[in-house]
Amino acid sequence: MSEDTPLTLDEFEPGTALVSDLGDADDKTASDLAPVFDVPVNISAVLGRATLSVAQLLQLGQGSVLELDRKVGEAIDIYVNNRLVARGEVVIVDERLGVTMTEIVKDGDATA
Repeated sequence: MSEDTPLTLDEFEPGTALVSDLGDADDKTASDLAPVFDVPVNISAVLGRATLSVAQLLQLGQGSVLELDRKVGEAIDIYVNNRLVARGEVVIVDERLGVTMTEIVKDGDATA
């Protein structure tokens, strides 16, 4: 393919820069991301999943126990804007629940 032949989007390799003059990547700092600092994101930590019929759901009440598809101590899934990005463990921080990330999920590794 010659340099003058335009590429279609599906011909780019994953991670290929779409701008020809990006400058030196080593000169980038966190302050370069300042325009996106205020963009809201939704973060979810999923302990597990369960499937119920509507009748079973209506029978749930205070004190009901719902069995999830995970075992105690198994990693939980961490989603950002409904996309699996990491796995982690539940921790207690100052009497509050928190999550510590133990594994970052790369594109293509997600099995959700």
